[in-house]
Amino acid sequence: MEKHKNKIIKFYKKQRRMPSYSELMVLLGYRSKNAVFKLIKKLVEEGFISQDEQGHILPKQLYSQPRILGTVEAGFPSPAEEELSDIMSLEEYLIENKEATFILKVTGESMKDAGIMPGDMVLADRSATPRDGDIVIAEIDNAWTMKYLRVRNKKIFLEPANKKFKNIYPQQDLKIAAVVKGVVRKY
Repeated sequence: MEKHKNKIIKFYKKQRRMPSYSELMVLLGYRSKNAVFKLIKKLVEEGFISQDEQGHILPKQLYSQPRILGTVEAGFPSPAEEELSDIMSLEEYLIENKEATFILKVTGESMKDAGIMPGDMVLADRSATPRDGDIVIAEIDNAWTMKYLRVRNKKIFLEPANKKFKNIYPQQDLKIAAVVKGVVRKY
């Protein structure tokens, strides 16, 4: 079983996606899709992978989760104590609804005062209900952007988080595609 898991992990790292049933059949040397179905069932039961409503394979625990060792003071320095308090899956921490969540790479500086910089990745949830003050992914007058959603005096507009940029008021159409739920930055 570990040999099969390692092949799936290797495929995932190289292709940046999970293999299809047919690809698993070839990858693992199986002669029938029925054998693949049985393997997938076992891997789902173990919590190694999961499946969506259509039966597509989703990564779950392909990598070991980082350990939570405690807290760190961001103000004045204090003695550090290393204490294993838990392990965490970053995916489970950041994503509430896998099927409705997507990632976008940020360009531009209109949201820098909200801590969202060029090169960051934002996690956006299509299923979340947008509210005044949320950072949203929106299509406004046939152009896409990310801004704060604002409602003032029954008027809806988009507000940047950078004083160099102006509020954007729809001339024709405004569609909110998703609510930003998280930002990932790699140093």
